[in-house]
Amino acid sequence: MALVVQKYGGSSVSDIEAMRRVARRVVATREAGNTVVVVVSAMGDTTDELLDMAGALTTSPSAREMDILLSAGERISMALLAMAVGELGVPAQAYTGAQAGVLTDSRYGRASIVGVLPERVARAVQAGAVAIVAGFQGINEVEDVTTLGRGGSDTTAVALAAALNADVCEIYTDVDGLFTADPRIVPTARRIEALSSEETLELAAHGAKILHLRAVEYARRFGVPLHVRSSFSDRTGTWIYDGTRRDVFVPPMVAAGLDDVVAADAAAPADSTALAAGSAAGGPVPATRSGRPVLDEAPTADVVDTAHRHAIATRAQARPRPSAKEDPVEAPVISGIAHDRSQDKITLVGVPDVPGAAARIFAIVAGAGTNIDMIVQDVSAEGTGLTNISFTCPDGDSASARAALEAAQAELGFRSLHFDPRIGKLSLVGAGMRSHPGVSARFFSALSEAGINIHMISTSEIRLSVVVDDGVLDEAVRAVHSAFGLDAEDTEAVVYGGTGR
Repeated sequence: MALVVQKYGGSSVSDIEAMRRVARRVVATREAGNTVVVVVSAMGDTTDELLDMAGALTTSPSAREMDILLSAGERISMALLAMAVGELGVPAQAYTGAQAGVLTDSRYGRASIVGVLPERVARAVQAGAVAIVAGFQGINEVEDVTTLGRGGSDTTAVALAAALNADVCEIYTDVDGLFTADPRIVPTARRIEALSSEETLELAAHGAKILHLRAVEYARRFGVPLHVRSSFSDRTGTWIYDGTRRDVFVPPMVAAGLDDVVAADAAAPADSTALAAGSAAGGPVPATRSGRPVLDEAPTADVVDTAHRHAIATRAQARPRPSAKEDPVEAPVISGIAHDRSQDKITLVGVPDVPGAAARIFAIVAGAGTNIDMIVQDVSAEGTGLTNISFTCPDGDSASARAALEAAQAELGFRSLHFDPRIGKLSLVGAGMRSHPGVSARFFSALSEAGINIHMISTSEIRLSVVVDDGVLDEAVRAVHSAFGLDAEDTEAVVYGGTGR
């Protein structure tokens, strides 16, 4: 029996019929022999409606009172879902974030989890009930309600999974997992069967909105296997795992196609590559994180090695084949493409090119509460001693960054500030970026052939990002997706919309 934490976003619990559908899935998971803990977001437009009501009363609400108000949406969801599950004959108990033991700091509206003590949740599931927890919220050291900000419900689910030593954390949304690109832009985008936590972090950080960055960070830190899937179908989604961990290698093997259910016993041949894969209806697959193997006996080292190699080979079959000129052994594996329109670019023109100038600039930006993504400094113009520094930041932070820099212009000594909100970021994510020069050549050639100019470039071991004009971003995504052979031969209709919080 596996301990499964399931998170349902706002689109999955958007109305009463959706709530019933989720309840049936929760009950089916439990009837398959699993222990179930559920985390829910607010229904549909509930949060926007609460914000509108607050705005009708005041233009400067207390941050403390706003957190109390906005936490109500998830409380409504948890109570209704508990009722829906109970109506199907399964006992269920609802808990607020505070009752579930989610402890946070005191940054209202964007609190961070500092600890989880899920005693009441543990007692409920031990007694045979389904525990349903309100996401996006916790309680601080003075017992005030706090909300966790963007990605809060995903983070709540992962934190509970870690604290409860769950076998898997299932993130239910309105799409069938993570795709090689946004299917709204690239209709031929493929669903990605399995990703490492590092690859997922890069995708989440550079525009993929299905799973939030802080939740992936938490999962990687505490070794929680994630399964991102749709609440509208029984299809297998995308498994996110650390391939170096033996105790969580089962999910990626199943996701890679090893879903043949076999009778396994102590006499099974050492080269067997099939593992029991859960219910035929797409139910959760028990991993071995808490010491419960899916074989009747713990797999031998040979079984593990053979199955792992088969999983890798299966995954590679879905990747573009290297040409004869490329290294067939160490060919780069491209995971997917992310894009982001939620950033602005700020350029400081005529910055004194002296030691410490950049440090002073970004200290001021940090003091304004602005997060920085990409930074480019030009070569100093000959004979002037001046350079230009450009950076991108979230569009919600750009106004405060601009104001702080303009106020410090005399101190910093730059000539002018240019602001560009009409940019888009495109990121290619996968293994072997820096060790394969052909990757960047193909990437830039695809953009060049599409007539797309590049403003900024940033690289890492598994990611290559560029900034382009917002108006050509969709075209850039399609061009690069096709250039790397990521288009699917056969596509299925997928739902693609908001993910709740």
